Formats: sequence, C-alpha cells, structure tokens
Amino acid sequence: MGTRKIVTLGDDTLRKHCKPQEKFDRRLETLLKDMADTMYKAEGVGLAGPQVGILRRVAVIDVTEDHSGLLELINAEIVWKEGEQTGREGCLSVPGRQGVVRRPMKVKVRYQDRTGAWREKIAEGFEARAVCHELDHLDGTLYIDKMDRELTEEEIQGHIPEDDQP
Repeated sequence: MGTRKIVTLGDDTLRKHCKPQEKFDRRLETLLKDMADTMYKAEGVGLAGPQVGILRRVAVIDVTEDHSGLLELINAEIVWKEGEQTGREGCLSVPGRQGVVRRPMKVKVRYQDRTGAWREKIAEGFEARAVCHELDHLDGTLYIDKMDRELTEEEIQGHIPEDDQP
C-alpha cells in the first residue's frame, strides 16, 4: 500500500489549474493506486491530483461504505447537470472544517479510464456531490469558495437541517 502526503489549505498547489493527463502508463497506474490507498486511509470519499501535489486532471472517488465502488476519473468533465441538492461538505485538504454547499443532484461525467478509453457515468446524490467536489479541485477551486455557510463545531458533530435533504 502506497500512501502520499495530503496537501492542505495554504499550499499554493491547491489553487492551480491542472494539466490534462496525456500518458496512460505504469506511472499513472501507480498514482491511481496510491491516491486510492491515501483516500481510504484518510477515510475520505474522494481525492484529486493536486491534493497529493500532482497537477494533473486525475481524481479517485468511492462513496461506498465497503470500498467496492472505486471510480477513477482522468481528464473528466461534467457534460450535463440536473436538479439541486444542498448539504454538508468537508475536504481532506481542509481538515476540521465543514460547510453547506449547493451542488447538482445528478451529473453526467465524461472521462478516460486508466487505459485511456473514454467513458461516461451518471452520478446521483452523494456521488454527484463527490464528482463535482473533486473536479473543482482540478481547476483550483475548493468547497470553501462555494459554501453558503461554514458549520460550527457543534453542527459538525451534530445534525443540521440540510442533512434531511434527499
């Protein structure tokens, strides 16, 4: 298991625009594996290239509890959005903080897999939120730039009205 250091708020890497991933080789496979291992170890649901200091358009997401739904997104873009949801978000690069953020309820994402083949996926609910969050990282945007409000420590530990949304 290879894990990498997670870059945190204050590091300029998080604010940079990532370049497309052009090579689909063993180095990319190692990066994807390391990113997934790092995400799982940190108990996150997503991790983007800049969060491990790599300015490439690469992200991993897994919103399942049993880690059975790993999604590797390379050179991804959202091609359509539908609906709206509002809910809490946190970030491995912004430890100890959470905020309320509006996101689409459903998105279609077009991306390349680790072999370079183009694919599409429709993500809904929490997975759509995670896709949007990670793809924002690739453009230097953090959830704190989009949040409606920041949660207090008591709210982070407890229940907020937005938790009741579908």
